[in-house]
Amino acid sequence: MRGLALLCLAAIGACVSDRTQPPDSQTAAWWRTTAALSNDGMEGRDIGSAGYERAAAYVADRFARAQLRPAGDDGTYFQRIHFQEVEVTSAGTTIVVRRPDGAMRALGFLQDVTVSPTWNMTEALDAPLVFRGYCAPSDMTGVRGAVVVCFGARRAGQTTATGRLDAATAAGAAAIVNIDDPGFTIEPARWPVAYARTVVFADGERPHSIPVMRLSAQAFTDIAGASGQNAGAILARGASGAPLASFDFGARLEAHFATRMRSYASENVVAVLPGTDPALANQPVLLSAHLDGYGYGTPVNGDNLYNGALDDAAYVATLITFADERRGRGFRRPMLFAAMTGEEKGLLGSRWMAAHPTAAAPTPVAVLNLDQLRPLYPFTILTTLGLEDSSLGQTVRTIAEPMGIEVRADLEPERNLLRRTDHWPFMQRGVPAVSFLFGFNPGTEAEARYRDWYLHRYHAPQDDIRTPIDFGAQAKFHRFYFALAEAVANAEASPQWLPNSPNRPAAMH
Repeated sequence: MRGLALLCLAAIGACVSDRTQPPDSQTAAWWRTTAALSNDGMEGRDIGSAGYERAAAYVADRFARAQLRPAGDDGTYFQRIHFQEVEVTSAGTTIVVRRPDGAMRALGFLQDVTVSPTWNMTEALDAPLVFRGYCAPSDMTGVRGAVVVCFGARRAGQTTATGRLDAATAAGAAAIVNIDDPGFTIEPARWPVAYARTVVFADGERPHSIPVMRLSAQAFTDIAGASGQNAGAILARGASGAPLASFDFGARLEAHFATRMRSYASENVVAVLPGTDPALANQPVLLSAHLDGYGYGTPVNGDNLYNGALDDAAYVATLITFADERRGRGFRRPMLFAAMTGEEKGLLGSRWMAAHPTAAAPTPVAVLNLDQLRPLYPFTILTTLGLEDSSLGQTVRTIAEPMGIEVRADLEPERNLLRRTDHWPFMQRGVPAVSFLFGFNPGTEAEARYRDWYLHRYHAPQDDIRTPIDFGAQAKFHRFYFALAEAVANAEASPQWLPNSPNRPAAMH
């Protein structure tokens, strides 16, 4: 997106949807802030990068100008966290499948195959390649010392990724390769992959395991076809959950992994709007969105900068927009504003904040998280993660329904979105929380726009401010979200867990 952001800041109309323009000054300001956070100068806001540091400083400055007080470490806006990272690099990494006759299929690293790096992982593999269906423990026969290829099922009731790894490890496999499920169309697999990195807290546990790789369905088709297998039939049976027969490829997988490690720090940006009721001073409401993105990665259509405009610069911009609207005017409860780091690497910033509240940002009584939102079509349906877990669900309905917004629980639980965004670490610690998606009805234009965004822009360089936006939908969401935050902050009672919530922490039962 080279140079486009500066042009958009100067002439916002050149970069907006041809369907709508911002309907008011607040929405136009929100989009300018989104553009500022996702322009090329922020370098995609990758954790540990200079671009992320610039974005964090920008957010802290905007919080200060909106009269929010620092709530980070030592009287600053920053909650600093130290990390360690291991990366499998493209340079020096080779993965091939070689047959006894010498025929070879090279697998393009980050194009056909990727790997989840761990500390002390093997540098080299040369082992027979075998297919063992869904890789349940009962499938793991004759795999000692082999690279086991598994169908990467993602549906409820099927063998999970952890279950496949555990079964392969227990059976003595040298490595495991998970094939993309082409039938999982609600969130299709995307290639290329930006990079292969694992990030952990500097003082935390470092994962160790046999190599875990992911293989594209097309690459599997090539490899299995060369072994005389009907790859299309195998993938179709896997996609439908039908039984899968085991077989050996009659080939070996040879791999060399080049790795590098580094240490760095990154920050949550945390501010507080003080409350007006001294009796509720220790009951803050947390508004959160993640600031980090992917940064630079594998090029897609010639672009290697993953700007992250809607994931999640736009919703850090929503926090700033709300702070600007309030200008220091508080509610009964304090309101925390947090732009999190490390969400894309495993909810690291929110996990740290949940475990390490600061003096100015104690454990909240509720979290209203912003992620997964995509204002691509009219806003009439609100999918709410955590809807049936706490009394927040009823508050969401009370605010939304008079606005003509239908509130729904997640209709695609197989995606596991509840546990993939920054409210989840707080829920694990007993804090009621909700997060949102713009919903849609199946077979509609709204669904088509939603699916297209995930296929072509999600975690790709194309998530930039050229995305067509329905600004009326975003303006309506702001009215909803700001009213919800006010209702929770001013309520007589703090939100409570519902007794039948399956996500209520066991310690609270």
